[in-house]
Order: sequence, then structure tokens, then C-alpha cells
Amino acid sequence: MELIPLRAAVFDLDGTLIDSEPRNRVMWRKLFEAHGVPHDEDLIASFAGRRGLEVLQDLLHMFPGRTAEELFEEAISYESLPGMPPPQPVPGAVDLVRSLAAAGLPLAVVTSGQRAYAEGLLNVLGVRDLLDIVLTAGDVATGKPHPEGYLAASRDLGVPPDESIGFEDAPAGVAAVKAAGMTCVGITTTQPAMALAAADHVVADLQQVNVAPGPALRVPASGV
Repeated sequence: MELIPLRAAVFDLDGTLIDSEPRNRVMWRKLFEAHGVPHDEDLIASFAGRRGLEVLQDLLHMFPGRTAEELFEEAISYESLPGMPPPQPVPGAVDLVRSLAAAGLPLAVVTSGQRAYAEGLLNVLGVRDLLDIVLTAGDVATGKPHPEGYLAASRDLGVPPDESIGFEDAPAGVAAVKAAGMTCVGITTTQPAMALAAADHVVADLQQVNVAPGPALRVPASGV
């Protein structure tokens, strides 16, 4: 095990604290199917970690006559369809947040999701009151992989990026954490370890991460 000193921790939400990715992938597939647009798993995976509106703007040429806003609203409407996979906590996530909070560390979430969506999931997890800051898609001008969200979290927490740790499950998020100057822990809940190679440490889930005196994080030295 390796010890990483820290003064603050910042988490992504989808795929990092809660495994909502299976549901999200179904939503995006349904959107493409509803419009008869060809798609594959790589295209669906390109939404991971990014603001949905920004991805749709990049793909707008595939949906003639539609706006990104219309498509996004259509996609999120599928969340309430019967049979959608319910999101589940990432193993170890709730215990880690509680342990970090008990150690007196400032905590934040930086997510590409919308405010109501993020607040709802954090309340489901039962950790919203442990977080000092929640930054959502509407709080930044540019989404991941741009570091704006993580830099804003660092500023608002009052802890320099190089004394903070960011947790992410997607390549875009890992890139954002590293560009902000934070140590990055990648979690292979939605992506293979190879896709998260830019992270400083890669773990299978948050059961492999523990809080040690210092405070510090104890992570496997060899990754997953």
C-alpha cells in the first residue's frame, strides 16, 4: 500500500460515487435509436464524464433539424421509463466519504450532471450533508476534460490543487483532474484500467482506498 498526503478530496459523481452509467448508456442508446442514428459502444462511451449538451453539440450533424437542447431533454426523459437500471453506490464510496469527513477534510463533488440530478443522487447516497461544495454542469463555462470545475472546487475549498486528490472514472475526468494539478485516483467502474492510464493511481473501486492518520489516503501501490 502507498500513502498519499492530502488536505482536500474532490469526487466525480456518476461512475465514481454512484454507478449510474448502465442507466445513462441506455438513455443515450434510446436517443440514437429513436432518431434512427447509427451508433456503437465507442460512441455511447464518449458521453462518459462529459456534459451531455457538449457531446450532443459535437454530434449535432447526426440529428438534422434538431437542437442539442431538444435532444438532451429527450434523453433525460428516458430516465423514468419502466425497467431502467437503478443506480447503485460504488462499493466503498459512502464509507470513504464518511471517513474523509470524519477526518475533518473539506470535500467537494464536480459533476457533468445537472443540479437537480446531482443533488438527487447525493441524497440517495446519504452524503450530501458531508460535502462542502457541489459543482454541476451549470456552474462552469467549460466542462471536462477542461479543468475549470476542479480549479473552482480547489478555490472554493481553500486548498491548493497540489494538496488535493480527485477521484474519477472516465478519461475526460482524469484529464480534468490532472490539468487542474491534482493527484488523480482512477476507478474502473465504467472504463478499463488502460483508459485511465493518465491517473496517478487506478483502483477497482473505493473499497481499495482507506483514510490513514495524517490525514492521508492508503491506496494499492500497484493499482488494480
